[in-house]
Amino acid sequence: MTSDPDDLLGRFLTVAETAEVLRVSVSQAYSLVRSGELAAIRVGAARHWRVERTELEAYIEARYEEARREANWRQSAFAIVPELRQGDLL
Repeated sequence: MTSDPDDLLGRFLTVAETAEVLRVSVSQAYSLVRSGELAAIRVGAARHWRVERTELEAYIEARYEEARREANWRQSAFAIVPELRQGDLL
């Protein structure tokens, strides 16, 4: 019987585990958490940050969706209109 890797990690990940999954530095993962870009909670007396696996998956999916939208925009006919360029819209 093989175990599901997700079962080994548990429901909540430390920031270091989150950084490992995202393949970023721990400080970059803390930055995502502190800014609120990646949802996390503080637990225990020491108030350590924990990221729920489902929140991490949602964050990753949102980044993919953002990349898809940007790629579609760059391929659209409107991308050549100076007033509608991405930097002007956001």
